[in-house]
Amino acid sequence: MTVTPTYPELALRSLTTDWNFARWEALPDDGNRYEIIDGVLYMTTAPSTFHQWIISRLLRLVGHVLEDRGWGYAFIAPIGVLMPGCDPVQPDFLLVRRDHAAIIADRRIRGVPDLIVEVVSPGSVEQDTMIKREAYARAGVPEFWLVRPALRDILVHSEPDVVQGTYTRTGQVSEQDELPAATIPIQLPVRALFAGAPDTTV
Repeated sequence: MTVTPTYPELALRSLTTDWNFARWEALPDDGNRYEIIDGVLYMTTAPSTFHQWIISRLLRLVGHVLEDRGWGYAFIAPIGVLMPGCDPVQPDFLLVRRDHAAIIADRRIRGVPDLIVEVVSPGSVEQDTMIKREAYARAGVPEFWLVRPALRDILVHSEPDVVQGTYTRTGQVSEQDELPAATIPIQLPVRALFAGAPDTTV
């Protein structure tokens, strides 16, 4: 496989555009995250501890709360999501409403989740903020959150335009604000997402 870096030593992108789910399933289980968007293979290495800690907070503050209310189901990477143009992707965090549970298969999510969240890492800035945002809009993902740890904020995208590959509504929620989700019945104090983070500089 010929690859070229999208960010030094952290993410790789194939030069070919003929990747599909069958080829993805044949890839090695080597600890890296492999995703296919519009036939292009992307590889990202293991994320930072802070990145994973934020995902654990999302699971606790959003996923577990909604599961306890009987609203739906929460999942975190690694899990393959198969939807139009994504064959598959592996979002950091996703939610599926209970009445959409038919898309949850034994080993994959085969359909469009109701919410996808990506946590930006130094090696995934372009992939998360541009490539995946467009792919998720084209697939019709109703709501997409982009958590930016360095800025302590969240970009909330909703109302996808599947033709243009854009979201018609985008808002920035800072650490001092409360995130009013567009499609799920929850409000998230953004400060709570980052509060108590471990000091990863030691």
